[in-house]
Amino acid sequence: MSVRPHRIAVLALDHVVGLDLGTPSQVFSTARSTGGSRFYDVRVCTPGGGRPVRSTAGYQVLPDHGLELLDTADTVIVPGIHDGNALTAGSIDAEVADALRSAYERGARVMSICTGAFVLAAAGLLDGRRATTHWAYAEQFRRLHQRVDLDPGVLFIADDRMLTSAGVAAGIDLCLHVIRLDHGSEVANRAARRCVMPPWRDGGQAQYIERPVPRTTDASTATAREWAQQRLHESIALRDLAEQARMSVRTFTRRFRSETGLSPAQWLLQQRTDHARLLLETTDLTVDQIARRCGFGTTAALRQQLHQRIGVAPSTYRRTFHPRPA
Repeated sequence: MSVRPHRIAVLALDHVVGLDLGTPSQVFSTARSTGGSRFYDVRVCTPGGGRPVRSTAGYQVLPDHGLELLDTADTVIVPGIHDGNALTAGSIDAEVADALRSAYERGARVMSICTGAFVLAAAGLLDGRRATTHWAYAEQFRRLHQRVDLDPGVLFIADDRMLTSAGVAAGIDLCLHVIRLDHGSEVANRAARRCVMPPWRDGGQAQYIERPVPRTTDASTATAREWAQQRLHESIALRDLAEQARMSVRTFTRRFRSETGLSPAQWLLQQRTDHARLLLETTDLTVDQIARRCGFGTTAALRQQLHQRIGVAPSTYRRTFHPRPA
C-alpha cells in the first residue's frame, strides 16, 4: 500500500536567501525508501501566489502557489531573508502571520532557516520558546523579540513542533535532523551522502563566530575525537583524550570546546547516544547489549540519555525505526 508523501510548504518572501530557499527541496527530495519512493513532497508558495519574489542572489523566483498551500501542509518552512520589515521592525504582513499561526494551530510542524526566525517571531510563534538564528543577527533579534529565549550558539533547536536553525548550511543540518526524526538514521544518512554532507555536524555556531582575537596554534583535537569514536564501548577519561592530542588537559579542554562548541563530556555522550540509535535501527542486538557496546554500561543509563535526547525509550524507538517483518 502506497503512503502519501509528507507535504512540505516553503514560504518565499521578498529578499529571500537563495540557498535557503533551495535547501528544503534539495535535501528532502533525497529522502527515499529502498524502492525509490519519495517520502516528501516539497512545494514553494508566496503571498498572492504566481508573483515574482526577489531573492538576495540577484534573481527573482516565481512560486507556483499562494498562501493556501499552508492550509494543507504537514510542515511549513520559512527560509532566511536579508531585508524587509521582519528584519528591521520585527513585523510582517497580517495575512502571512495569520497563515503561519493557523498552520501551527492545526498541528503542522513549522521550521525556519537562518533569519527566517525573524518571520516566525514576528508572527508571535516563538514567544516563550527557545530558538536560534544566524549568530551575526543575534543582537538585532534580541532587540526586536525580547520574549524569545534566543540561543545563537547552536546549529538548530527543536522546541516541540517549532524548529529553528542557524545560518545557511545549518538549514541542511536541520532538514537532515527532521528526516532522522521521521524515518530514522539510515534514511537520513543516505540523504546526507546524496547531498555530500556529514549526517551530523559536531558542536554549534560557536566554532564559526568571528572573534577579535588571533587563532591559536595548538594542534587540532580531531585525532582524539577519531580515536574516541572507535572506542565508545570503553571508559574514556578526559586525560586519555588529551594524551591522544598531545596536549595538557587544560589546553585540550579549551581547544576542544573552540572546535566543536561542546565540552569533551557532552560530545562523548552525543556520540554514544547517536551510535545507540543506529544500532537500535539496524541490528537485533538486545538493548542491554547496545548499552554496553556504546559505553553506557547499563540499560537504565541508555534509557535515561535517549529519553533526554529524543523523548522516547529504546524499545519504543526500535519499534518505530526497526520494525520486524510480519
